[in-house]
Amino acid sequence: MDKKDFQPYVPADKVLPEFTAVSITLGCILAVVFGGANAYLGLRVGMTVSASIPAAVISMGIIRKVLRRDSILENNMVQTIGSAGESVAAGAIFTLPALFMWAKEGLCDVPSLVEIGLIALCGGVLGVLMMIPLRSALIVKEHGSLAYPEGQACAEVLIAGEEGGAKASTVFSGLFIAALYKFVADGLKIFPSEITYDIPVYKGSGVGIDVLPALAGVGYICGPRVSSYLFAGGVLGWLVLMPLMLLFGSETILFPVTDMTIGQLVAENGVSALWGNYLRYIGAGAVACGGVLSLVKSLPLIIRTFKDSMGSFGKGGANNGLRTEQDIPMPIVLIGVLVIALVLWLVPAIPLNFFTALIVIVFGFFFATVSSRMVGLIGSSNNPVSGMAIATLLISTILLKSTGMDGSAGMVAAIVIGGIICVIAAIAGDTSQDLKTGFLVGATPKKQQIGEIIGVAVSSVAIGGILYLLSMAWGGYGSADLPAPQAILMKMLVEGVMGGNLPWNLVFAGVSIAIMAEVLGIPVLPFSLGLYLPIYLSVPIMLGGLLRLVLEKRKYASDKEKNGVVQSGVLYCSGLIAGEGIVGILLAILAIIPFGAGYVSDAINISDIFSIGKIGGLVVFAALLVTIYLFATKEQKKTK
Repeated sequence: MDKKDFQPYVPADKVLPEFTAVSITLGCILAVVFGGANAYLGLRVGMTVSASIPAAVISMGIIRKVLRRDSILENNMVQTIGSAGESVAAGAIFTLPALFMWAKEGLCDVPSLVEIGLIALCGGVLGVLMMIPLRSALIVKEHGSLAYPEGQACAEVLIAGEEGGAKASTVFSGLFIAALYKFVADGLKIFPSEITYDIPVYKGSGVGIDVLPALAGVGYICGPRVSSYLFAGGVLGWLVLMPLMLLFGSETILFPVTDMTIGQLVAENGVSALWGNYLRYIGAGAVACGGVLSLVKSLPLIIRTFKDSMGSFGKGGANNGLRTEQDIPMPIVLIGVLVIALVLWLVPAIPLNFFTALIVIVFGFFFATVSSRMVGLIGSSNNPVSGMAIATLLISTILLKSTGMDGSAGMVAAIVIGGIICVIAAIAGDTSQDLKTGFLVGATPKKQQIGEIIGVAVSSVAIGGILYLLSMAWGGYGSADLPAPQAILMKMLVEGVMGGNLPWNLVFAGVSIAIMAEVLGIPVLPFSLGLYLPIYLSVPIMLGGLLRLVLEKRKYASDKEKNGVVQSGVLYCSGLIAGEGIVGILLAILAIIPFGAGYVSDAINISDIFSIGKIGGLVVFAALLVTIYLFATKEQKKTK
């Protein structure tokens, strides 16, 4: 739907309870809970799950059912505040555990609670503030071209809960099916949710698929074009570049693996080790270059939006007009950014100087823009925050080393910069999804932006204690129980740059691939994302996109009927994303609750007793795709 045809669910001239004591309190509680759960999950497996939809569903259950209050905007505010905890946690855990590991090695002091809290707070507030001048450009003016799948899904869940009826039935059917599916796959572990296969006759190549409902839902919502760009990037990486690495470099020892050749690495760990150790550098280079190109192309629109926002302040413009067009005024945004820059520079608890604080501000705005656009393509859960952190660490560590700030002081400064940028990127992406939800339901952007800052502040106070608690409870970062894979990668990256043994050729290869894609007219960012992400994420997204293509190519009596079928599929897929997100949070909590000699998550794992294996998982996923088709065409069949 184009912007000119769009009307929010709650009209701009209607005022409902939104920024209330109930929504703020409940949102803050959820921010801490989801932040802790995601911190542990990310430190265990290297990824986090989006909390917006689970927060919205919990809010509806408490506010509508328990408190008997009736305001969709109040529920939206809860998910806006509550989801901030997940994003702050993601930014912190991907980088800051490196400081704990260096402290254990005697290279620096253990970061204090104040230092961790200020890093998270500064990054989070900058992420929100830097997203504000982008809202009109990305959320409003590109409505219809940037899907923001989780933002759409969250809006559909909120609207379905408000309206009831057939729409609610479709959304909550998807939610229930995905929740059950996720619990069976990743809770009971009756079948593996990640299926990979190394191709023996084509050495170095591999294929795979994450048989999870949310990814199929994201593919359907994004559509076949975006899905195909992601998939094409994955094909290039896993079926072209990785086999070439093994063919020409099997006897080569290349950083970050310094104790075995590439051939030995693959023999012992499988071809996925090529992705984890080498292809990710190529992908990070491509993502960084794609981000630069995207920013350059978006810059005229951003500047125009910024200029309009400044010009309208105090003159009855966007900040004083319709409720649904009000942002935090641009002068306040600029003052906020300046204050945080001074905090980064002058507060002793943060080990940065004027030059490094300037790096944070410049890179922060760049990656806030990139992150906001990327989550519009593939959603927050698949947002490659670590890829942006890699690009930041590469450039900032080079700059620090070239200006004489090397050794342990330079490494600590680089990780702090990377941590702040990581939080900025994660929060900017989360804020974008939340503002998309608000745009669809008719929320007040200014109130959402304030709510996001409140969620950031509460989560920042809690994240330091969470990191200390997890480190003490599970034997420190880098241990078998708390491997912190992303933080270890960042640590090795900084050490590699400072030591002069980083594989720069891989990074520049990624940059060259991104430039080639731009010359050919291929959208660079989704293509680069596909190159950076493992192929088993791109495959289910592609299948979801193909399913939508099949429905769009069918012959319908009218365009209205065709649009109705596609929209029914979007409603159902929104439910799929919601259901998996809720159970993902639940399983993360179960993984930290002790039970006997292990945890509750171990107790419910029955894979040793009963399992249908990889083939069974593929069959179940195929059945899930069939349910999307059936729900999309259900209303059409009723009318015939």
